[in-house]
Amino acid sequence: MPVSPRIFEFVSPDDIPVRVERSTKRRKTISSQWRDETLIIQVPAALDERTERSFIEEMLKKYRNGRQRRDARHTDSALERRAHELDQHYFDGSASPTTVRWVTNQNKRWGSASYQQRSIRLSSKLQQMPTWVRDYVLVHELAHLASPRTGHGPEFQRLLNKFERRSEADLYLEAFHAGYSSYAKEQGRPADELEGFGDDVE
Repeated sequence: MPVSPRIFEFVSPDDIPVRVERSTKRRKTISSQWRDETLIIQVPAALDERTERSFIEEMLKKYRNGRQRRDARHTDSALERRAHELDQHYFDGSASPTTVRWVTNQNKRWGSASYQQRSIRLSSKLQQMPTWVRDYVLVHELAHLASPRTGHGPEFQRLLNKFERRSEADLYLEAFHAGYSSYAKEQGRPADELEGFGDDVE
């Protein structure tokens, strides 16, 4: 890799887009972050080619390890285990879902629950959000199973209020939806294709 350009980009053998930024302000430190679907690696401009290549490989290794850990947390089995933990904690196991899984085709809601099949489906978009926000959506759907056929009425609200960070989670999801809708408008896409917090209980 040449040491002349201030910025250069490449794709790793395992298809990770990488952007290397050489900074004259940096002396010893390196950093990396995932932004705009690209691994951004910032290195001192004064590094020799061999040292720079070594640092880039180190950052790629850390990213791969982190991705493996994230992927392990985002399996259907991990989601189902978490749902049962939350069910025991908040509802003494009364929701008792039989299946809990991630789906990629829910474009207008965060989650859905079927009390006939006792199943829960969560949008894969939630995988990028804080754990407590994902927990809140799970608790929302579990509450539907714990109190079926009551819609979003008083009993459902009582159950959902057991989640300690409900207000924060509601604000987080509302802000995300507002920002996403604004972005859709800029891109010329209809906002109603985007995620909001509303689910249909089957």
